[in-house]
Amino acid sequence: MGPESLLLDVANWSTILVCGVLKVPQGAALLAAKSARGVSLESLVLELSGFLVCLRYMSYYNYPLPTYIEYPIIIAQDVILLLFVLHYGGKMKHALPYTAIFVAGWYMLTLQKWIVDLAMNLSTVISAASKLVQLRYLWRTRDSGQVSATTWSLATYTCATRIFTTVMTTKDVTVLVRFIVMMALNIWVTATILHYRKPAKKSD
Repeated sequence: MGPESLLLDVANWSTILVCGVLKVPQGAALLAAKSARGVSLESLVLELSGFLVCLRYMSYYNYPLPTYIEYPIIIAQDVILLLFVLHYGGKMKHALPYTAIFVAGWYMLTLQKWIVDLAMNLSTVISAASKLVQLRYLWRTRDSGQVSATTWSLATYTCATRIFTTVMTTKDVTVLVRFIVMMALNIWVTATILHYRKPAKKSD
C-alpha cells in the first residue's frame, strides 16, 4: 500500500467516523436546553435536501461506496435534529408534509438522467443557501443560542477530507466545487457562532 492509498483510506475512514458523531453535539445541546433557540429550521431543511440529492447522485453513478457512505449517516442525524427542532418549536404537525416531500423527491430524482444531474448542480446552491440562512439567523438575533460550534467545525473537516478523496478518486468537478464552497461556508458559520457565543453566567 503506497502513501497515497494510505492517505485515501485515512481520509475516507476518518470522514465516516466523524460523520458518525457529527450532529451529536448539536442534538445534545438541544436536549440539554430543551430549546431550539438559534437553530434555523429553514437551514436544516435545505441542508437535508442537499444531502439527499448528493446521496442519490453518487449512488446513481455507482461511485465507490467509501466516498459517500457518510451521507445515510448524516441524513439520519439530520432527520432526528429536524424532529427536535419541530418539537421544541411547536411545529410537529409539519413533520408529515416534510416526510412526504422528501420521499417524493427521492424517487423523482432518478426518473431521468438529466434530472439527477441538474439536481446535483442545484444542490450546491441549495446547501450554500442552508448555510446562508443560518448565518442570516445568527446575524439577526446576534445570539448563537444552542447552535453547536463543534458540529460545524466537524463539518468543515469532512468537507476538507472529501475535497482530497474527490481529487484522488472520481475527479468529479461538480462534487469538488460543492465541497470547496461548503467548507468555506462552514468556516464562516463556525466563526459567526463563536463570535455571538454568550459567556456562561457565573453562579454566586
